[in-house]
Amino acid sequence: MTTDTEEKVVVLVNGIPASGKSTLTRALAEQFGLPVLTLDSLKEPFMASFAPVDRQRNRQLGCAAYQAIWKVVAQAPARCTYVIDAWFGFQPREVLQQGLQHAGVTRVLELWLAISPDDAVARYQSRLTDRMPGHPGAEYLPELRKLAESAQPMALGPVLQLDARNPDQAVAFAWLQRQLRRPIATRPALSASG
Repeated sequence: MTTDTEEKVVVLVNGIPASGKSTLTRALAEQFGLPVLTLDSLKEPFMASFAPVDRQRNRQLGCAAYQAIWKVVAQAPARCTYVIDAWFGFQPREVLQQGLQHAGVTRVLELWLAISPDDAVARYQSRLTDRMPGHPGAEYLPELRKLAESAQPMALGPVLQLDARNPDQAVAFAWLQRQLRRPIATRPALSASG
């Protein structure tokens, strides 16, 4: 799948922790043959090297990994499209806008995985033993519940909302294919103000 040669596009796979971002990201990458950047894949090697990692260090490493994502995207050619898996709401929206601007991104597409507070807590709890040490544990569940009540997409471009309980990959594939094929003249310009 190619986009216009003058564009640098990012596909944000966004949602709170345990919403199913990684599964959808892998499916999109496989379907479209696109490179993937994930916050955890950049952060976890450092978590392993600097173990034990407390909550504050986890957050610091997450912020550094977030900046690394935009450094990698900045080095890519203008015609490149990346799929990026992260909970983008862990940083202010302005930080995302700055990262996109510094990376030379011309268009943002977003797939938002909406999840209920009960489902988010149940999923996160079921994965506690599978998570790498250094990620928040059971003490994070009340915070996650509150987050699920208010979390929203970044909405810096077109957004497709999917139900995290059963995200329809065929719908996601069709939507992304249409978005990537839209001619430039019909797209709004990406601006720092959103």
